[in-house]
Amino acid sequence: MPCALTQGYTLDCKDSAGGITEVYFIEKGNLSGIVSASGVVTGLTKASGKRFWKYELPKETGSFTHNPTVSNENGTVFFEQNLTIVVNKLSAAINTELKLLAQNIVVAVVKDNNNKFWMLGKERGLDMSGSTSGSGTAFGDRSGYSLVFVGKEPDQLYEVSSGVASALETAG
Repeated sequence: MPCALTQGYTLDCKDSAGGITEVYFIEKGNLSGIVSASGVVTGLTKASGKRFWKYELPKETGSFTHNPTVSNENGTVFFEQNLTIVVNKLSAAINTELKLLAQNIVVAVVKDNNNKFWMLGKERGLDMSGSTSGSGTAFGDRSGYSLVFVGKEPDQLYEVSSGVASALETAG
């Protein structure tokens, strides 16, 4: 039986903005349950004492994508999710924390410039796939880090309800 389409799309107001402002990370193993309905995360359970950690981003430096990969021959569909963020200023403390991010499989919740929250890595998590860091050359160059995370998911990214988003930094 074919997969039934459920809706169309009508052009809307031109009131959307690109980019992201914040990213919240938690180790995948510290989420014991995620409740979702109709593409929206409506609840989640964090391990006792665990929380999401907030990374504020400089303006116009972060983005995410979620691209479908379809194999007609194999009858498969999955979604590659990519998250790119910037952290300014080199420091030993940031080096240590970024190494921990690289060693973990994480789930990320991003806040976009439309004040919507989106979860990446819901089922299988995200891995840091690359990072660059450096001092720059000129005074106006970035002294800091650029981080890239990648995940492959069976579904597209999920929107996160405002109630769930407001409790991300609260310990479980």
